[in-house]
Amino acid sequence: MNTPARLGTYVLGLAVVFAGALGVGGAVGATGPAPAKNGHGGHTTPSPAAQKTEHVPGGLQVSQGGYTLTPQTTSITPGTETDFRFTVNGPDGRPVTAYETQHDKKLHLIVVSRDATIFRHLHPELSGEGIWSVPLTLPGAGAYRIFADFAPQGGEGLTLGADLYVPGDYAPPALPAPSRTVAVDGYTVRLDGTLTPGAASRITAEISRDGKPVTDLQPYLGAYGHLVALRVGDLAYLHVHPDGAPGDGVTPAGPGITFYAEVPSRGDYRLFLDFQHDGTVHTVAFTVRAEQPSGAVPTATADHGAEHSHSGH
Repeated sequence: MNTPARLGTYVLGLAVVFAGALGVGGAVGATGPAPAKNGHGGHTTPSPAAQKTEHVPGGLQVSQGGYTLTPQTTSITPGTETDFRFTVNGPDGRPVTAYETQHDKKLHLIVVSRDATIFRHLHPELSGEGIWSVPLTLPGAGAYRIFADFAPQGGEGLTLGADLYVPGDYAPPALPAPSRTVAVDGYTVRLDGTLTPGAASRITAEISRDGKPVTDLQPYLGAYGHLVALRVGDLAYLHVHPDGAPGDGVTPAGPGITFYAEVPSRGDYRLFLDFQHDGTVHTVAFTVRAEQPSGAVPTATADHGAEHSHSGH
């Protein structure tokens, strides 16, 4: 089977509606319980026109609200560092040059393989002409989805998505089976809580090292943890943050990082959690199943092999 055919037969995607902790992916409004003061600025209230399309998850569209994600790099050689370049064009058709700062950055770029096993959380540099660029290395052939998570100056938060292809032979791996814990870089992360479709769900990641709770997590982009959620079966995305904020006098620096999540349907989800400790950012990947009845306990895969990286911290 040739590469395009193989890619076409195996498409995984992303989606989840997270509430309570304010995320960068403002295309889906926050609906769950959140503390009154969590240290993260929210997006502006959507206009009536935007509210009518609020049910459409972020990242499914290359263009929304007059803004269009325009990759200038459309193909990457496996294993080779590439200067990945793109623009966000505004309603006037020109590249946007002014952005709001959200979670310490003007734009968050997420790159995820369609099989949901390779994950990159990057922070590109912006030129005066509105061209974003970032070094990007992808390890293997396949189809990838890129997500630009941003808010134009004076505007609402948006998440736009586009496809990216790495040529070569590709055989999609199986989705990692559900389990509760992940071991990565000498840390163990346990996911507690229940994902209930259509309801705000409290999910807590408990972090330990060498059998001892980690209680001195460090802020990463203004928070103790960041979560990207992916729903297997479509191409939607949302980036969320936990309750509280470092230095607010209330939020502990571990071992638990709590999120409120509202998933729209039953099924399997991929969750990528970033946290920082001892000056290094670590990423753990979970496979979580949302099921009825509401009392079902979610599980997460011990996904030691999930690839991840960060850039532009």
